[in-house]
Amino acid sequence: MNITESFSRFAKATARAAGQPKTFGLALLIILAWAVTGPIFGFSDTWQLIINTGTTIVTFLMVFLIQNTQNRDSVAMQVKLDELLRAAKGAETAMADLEELTEEELEAFQAHYRKLAEAARSKMRESEGLPFAKARTAPPKGESRPAGG
Repeated sequence: MNITESFSRFAKATARAAGQPKTFGLALLIILAWAVTGPIFGFSDTWQLIINTGTTIVTFLMVFLIQNTQNRDSVAMQVKLDELLRAAKGAETAMADLEELTEEELEAFQAHYRKLAEAARSKMRESEGLPFAKARTAPPKGESRPAGG
């Protein structure tokens, strides 16, 4: 087993354990124990430094562990979605792997599908008059509506 596999296993196990109620309880007990010892140590700078250093170290390390887990989950989800696109008859397989496109390419896809959705809603309004298919009253954030529309 290489270091990447070992880290992934460790990250998954740690993230799973960190999300357990028992782990939260343990962290709460540590904070309470620290708070109770404040008067014993005269609320000294060293007493404060202990909790600050401990929480900083734990937070710093957890960021990397959680990010690793999130990255793995995101990749797994993308692969599953790509497989659904591949398997669905009539699906546009060009949608697979969109996360690798540039911002401009993604915006072009988004504009294309926005036009398709608006055309479909217009058709629904004309044929069925469904209340959820009413025209929106304001353009999406960052977008201006053309005059007369």
